[in-house]
Amino acid sequence: MFTSNWTLLHPSKFLLMGIPGLQHAHLWISIPFCCIYMVTIFGNFLLLGVIKTEPSLHEPMYLFLSMLAGADLVVTTTTVPKALRIFWFENEDIHINGCLMQLFFLHAFSTMESGFILAMAFDRYMAICKPLRHSAVLTKDVIAKIGLAVVLRGILLFSPHPLLLKWLPYCKGNIIFHTYCEFMCLVKPACVDTTVQRYFGLIVACLMGGLDLILIILSYICILQAVFKLPTKEAQAKSLGICSSHAGAILVSYFPAFFSILTHRFGHSVSPCVHIIIANIYVLLPPMANPIIYGVRTKKIREGALKILSRSSLPIQKAESSKREKCWDAAPAPVPDHSA
Repeated sequence: MFTSNWTLLHPSKFLLMGIPGLQHAHLWISIPFCCIYMVTIFGNFLLLGVIKTEPSLHEPMYLFLSMLAGADLVVTTTTVPKALRIFWFENEDIHINGCLMQLFFLHAFSTMESGFILAMAFDRYMAICKPLRHSAVLTKDVIAKIGLAVVLRGILLFSPHPLLLKWLPYCKGNIIFHTYCEFMCLVKPACVDTTVQRYFGLIVACLMGGLDLILIILSYICILQAVFKLPTKEAQAKSLGICSSHAGAILVSYFPAFFSILTHRFGHSVSPCVHIIIANIYVLLPPMANPIIYGVRTKKIREGALKILSRSSLPIQKAESSKREKCWDAAPAPVPDHSA
């Protein structure tokens, strides 16, 4: 009897039901999911390839950008493949350990994304406000240490989350209306007092996103003050142009994140369908948009991407031309006409 009750209250797996109210449209919903995922994978790997192969891009801004691209790849690969299995094959079950692992990777690497965006803001601050000290302060050793600190922060802040959720009882069943496992969707169905879990999650979210955003805003206030002190409009426009790509990345990353947090915490009257759609926009949009924003706005990245794509297309062109030559050589010689 004890074993039976334990099994009912502590299920070994959960059922991820996808987007509530739209199960009949899952196949259609999977099309933008799949397209966005393919663009994200292609764009971020291309961005990493460009930064690796172009020595002129081995600068602090682009090294931090490559770290952001790596975190983006982990976030999307942690969530989207499972969502596609739900949409395509109705493969809804996920083991509790797999669910907690997905939750950890999602939140830890989302925190790393925020940290790398903050590091890029610091780089922009140094480049515009203290240009003479920029290269002396942001050496490769310092960049590596900042990257390591961001990674360790993400791991340490979210290591307690799986432990806080592991033994929660679920007397209302093991069904979760979501496309992936995240902290609040596992806290809400629990049938015990989850005040500790809720407050811990809120504190970590504030420490992660809130503090990072405050520091980013402060850095941009200093940047704008320095820019508007420049003597000419051309110099001001050039300095603002340097920050435009990073500002776009901030907007794309933070707006969906805070909408998702606010709807979870305070949007009790919001439809569950809207909750899930906003949560998926938060996961899907920034990793896809970041390579596009930097590719469009940064000439060096555009040229490097075109160079890589042209190199990769050369073997195909050579193979096609050699195939045509072989076909031409193998063609029978024309028979002379002796009828005349």
